[in-house]
Amino acid sequence: MADMADIEQLEACWADLAALRGDAPVPGGRAPFIPVTYINSSAAIKAFCGEHGGVVCTSSNAAATLRWAWERGEQVVFLPDQHLGRNTAYRLGVPLDEMVVWDPEEPNGGVNAVDLRRARIVLWKGHCSVHTRFTVRQIEALRAQYPGIKVIVHPETPWDVVQAADDAGSTEYIIRTVKASPAGSIWAVGTEIHLVGRLAREVA
Repeated sequence: MADMADIEQLEACWADLAALRGDAPVPGGRAPFIPVTYINSSAAIKAFCGEHGGVVCTSSNAAATLRWAWERGEQVVFLPDQHLGRNTAYRLGVPLDEMVVWDPEEPNGGVNAVDLRRARIVLWKGHCSVHTRFTVRQIEALRAQYPGIKVIVHPETPWDVVQAADDAGSTEYIIRTVKASPAGSIWAVGTEIHLVGRLAREVA
C-alpha cells in the first residue's frame, strides 16, 4: 500500500489543492487542509504530513486522528488508503457526498473546485490489495450457508462491504471482539489470512 502514493505526487496534490481552493477564507483561523497518512506509507510521506501540521495514524486511532485534524483544519487530506479514510469518516457522521477521491494520475486529481469546497475529507486513490478482495456477494453467500453467522471486517475493505458486515474495526478490535464472543459463535473475518489463521488456532 505504501507504493500507492509517492512524495512527488503528494507535493503536486498539495499545490493543486491550494489552487483549486483559491482564497476561500477558513473560519476560526484553522488551516485549509490537514494531511493525515496511514502508518503504511513511506517515510517521505510521513515527514511531509508532519511538516504541514498533519499526523500519522493507525487503523486503531484513525477516528480519534480525524477528529483531531478537523479541530485544526477545515478539510483533511487522507492517504494512502481511501477505504480506511472513507469508512472512518462515515462512521464519524460525514456523508459520502462530503468526500472526494483524489486520483494522482488525473489533472487536479479529477476533482473540481465546487466538489472540493463541499468536501470535509479528500481521499487519496489508494487501497490495500488484500482487503479490496472482499465483496458483498461473499458476505451474502456466507449468511446463506451459515445462518446466524457474524461478519467482522477491517476498515480497509470497501465501504459497501463494511455496510454489509455486522461490525468493522482494527486488527486489535477484531481480535478482542471475536475472543469475547460467546462459545459456539460462528464468525467470518474479513482481513489478512495470517490473522484469520491465528484466530482459528486461538479460539477454535
